Amino acid sequence: MSRPGDADSSITRASGHLHRFLTEAWRLQPLYVSLYAILLSLLIGGVLISLIGVNPLTAYWALLRGMVGDGERLAGSLARSVPFIGSALALALPFRAGLFNIGAEGQLLAGGLTAAYVGALSWMSDLPGGIAIPLIIIAGTMGGAVWGGIPGVLRTKTGAHEVISTIMLNSVVLFAARWMVGSRDPVVLRDTESTVPRTDPISDTAVLPELVDSQPVLHTGLFALLGLCFVVAFMLNRTNFGFEIATVGLNPHAAHYSGMNVNRVIVLAMAAAGACAGLAAASEISGTNGHFQPGTFFLMGFDGIAIALLARTKPVAVIAAALLWGSMLSGAPLMQQEADMSIDVVRIIQALVLLFVAADAVVRYLFRVHEQGQSPFRATSVEGAA
Repeated sequence: MSRPGDADSSITRASGHLHRFLTEAWRLQPLYVSLYAILLSLLIGGVLISLIGVNPLTAYWALLRGMVGDGERLAGSLARSVPFIGSALALALPFRAGLFNIGAEGQLLAGGLTAAYVGALSWMSDLPGGIAIPLIIIAGTMGGAVWGGIPGVLRTKTGAHEVISTIMLNSVVLFAARWMVGSRDPVVLRDTESTVPRTDPISDTAVLPELVDSQPVLHTGLFALLGLCFVVAFMLNRTNFGFEIATVGLNPHAAHYSGMNVNRVIVLAMAAAGACAGLAAASEISGTNGHFQPGTFFLMGFDGIAIALLARTKPVAVIAAALLWGSMLSGAPLMQQEADMSIDVVRIIQALVLLFVAADAVVRYLFRVHEQGQSPFRATSVEGAA
């Protein structure tokens, strides 16, 4: 026979569980904005598809099957998403320090060019894969880090805003890469045996192991980029440097007066952002292409900005956002083929997602999503007793 005290104890525990559930649901408010933005974009995209005389359900069903229709398509979607993870982290990481990195595309190019140059060196073929692969990955990572660190140095030494300097540096490395890869007189990095402008192929020993022979190839670089998300999240949330980044982002003057080296934090944050992009580029060179072409990373840096915003600049959430973004691009050709419509419709939907994430007041109003702040579900005296 149950006693009144047992009933009170059960009520207390249930109240505690309910409070924790409601508090966690409130904490996830920013995630709801992104999910609703995706839903709203699909609805508006469906209206646009209807206006051109195509059944949106047919189009979306073809898009979904192109994304995850079978094992090979799923692998291709994962492979397409890999570089987007690095390019999104290149924005998400410095954003915590109050910096807006528009230079992910340039950092991808710098990292990819460096990785391709090192991977094609004659002595690389004499090295075992256990040494050659880390070398090409490190080279690409360092190339991106150096190119990412330059805007940080310019910000701290001259006051040049990182938005302007990163945009300009994108153009610098793009045209430099086009010249080095395309020039025939003199030959700088061009593969003279190729009919298209590209670098010499990297050594076979520097190629990342293949997981699935999909299109594009799914390789072990996926694990490196997934691991990078968790490393960045741990660094930002659990280390002194992460605390310094957050403090500088909130109030650089207060960070300075507390004894933090603000200039060092800015330079390192930008260099770390470039390293993320460089690692993604190196994995593409080593795992997918086997050589460098300037057009490989076209618009990938700006896609990274959209993905980072969709993920609310949370490193772990970048994984889901990048997988969605890459999968949509991977599934678009099947939608174009079966629904007889332009592949640019996917780009329109992605642009709508970015629009609603950026203008989140619209989403919050339509779906009654509250601003994140103090949770209204405060602990009661009963929970405190629990």
